Amino acid sequence: MSRVHRAIGFLASLLLCMHASAASAALKLCNRTSYVLYAATAVAAGTDVVTQGWTRIVPGTCQIALREPLRASAYYVYARTSLAHSGASRAWNGPQPFCVKDAGFALRAPLAASRCPADDTFDLPFAAVNTHRKPSWTMTFDETPAFASMSDAAAAGLKRLLRDQGARIGALNAKPDKASDIALIAFRKRLRMSATASDADLFYALETEALKTTAPAGYSVCNDTANPIWIAMGQKSANKWVSRGWWKIAAGGCARAIAEALSADKIYLLAQKPGGAPIVSGPAKFCVTGIEFEIEGRGNCAGRGLTEAGFAETSTKGLAGFAAHVGERGLVAAPRSYVGTPK
Repeated sequence: MSRVHRAIGFLASLLLCMHASAASAALKLCNRTSYVLYAATAVAAGTDVVTQGWTRIVPGTCQIALREPLRASAYYVYARTSLAHSGASRAWNGPQPFCVKDAGFALRAPLAASRCPADDTFDLPFAAVNTHRKPSWTMTFDETPAFASMSDAAAAGLKRLLRDQGARIGALNAKPDKASDIALIAFRKRLRMSATASDADLFYALETEALKTTAPAGYSVCNDTANPIWIAMGQKSANKWVSRGWWKIAAGGCARAIAEALSADKIYLLAQKPGGAPIVSGPAKFCVTGIEFEIEGRGNCAGRGLTEAGFAETSTKGLAGFAAHVGERGLVAAPRSYVGTPK
């Protein structure tokens, strides 16, 4: 029987269905979509709010986000699709902004805070969750139209990750098809995966490989080093040169510096270790400062009380999305997309 076997067609947006759970006291998040999701939670605790993330949920599975009786006055959730997926990112959200980080985090801040307290934090719009005062609650993320079952979502999820890496797969559904089976066999062979590897291992391997080749819409930077890095970027926008910084990216994390589809032929990147030692730099000169900045123009930096720094060029001509990977020795060339047929 095919591993990639039944469900729906192309998907547009994420919806959230909620229902009470008879399981032990906790907030459980279930993923009935074809995307790998990352979720963050926020809990009102007196005059403060505690946010934490990211809970990774692969298609067709559930994860415990909060392992405690749900007794707080309010709960909130934000979820986004993995950067491994091509195309525009998708999110389930609401109107309430709370602070998060790109990598794993646990933060406490006043509910009435007007801005995030640290330079490596930023706010995202969370949605309120009505737990109906029950000690346990299960939330199921769905797509439109919805999958009939969790197993259907898992099957379509495998197809999506294979297509994200270049496999020529048609409809993203759970119906058996030869192209998906061939691509999956080839993927297992290329990574020398055991025939008895679990579904969890398979999803992890597929997502990891897709992160190396997929460029979601916009400009993302991934930190492939063992330590945090700081990045700044420069570009020509509306006939003006602009440089922006700094984004702090944790080891193994990714940050999306530009969210919309790219229109520039080139984006310029500067990456530094904490303390200022450059990892990625180049001959293109832009103005920077030692704190968060957005600077128009790239000339006369010293005369404007700014510092001049060299940025590396990344070619984005004709691309809607680009993901720059920073390694210990600089920019890491992404491998070519893998389509693959077994040999």
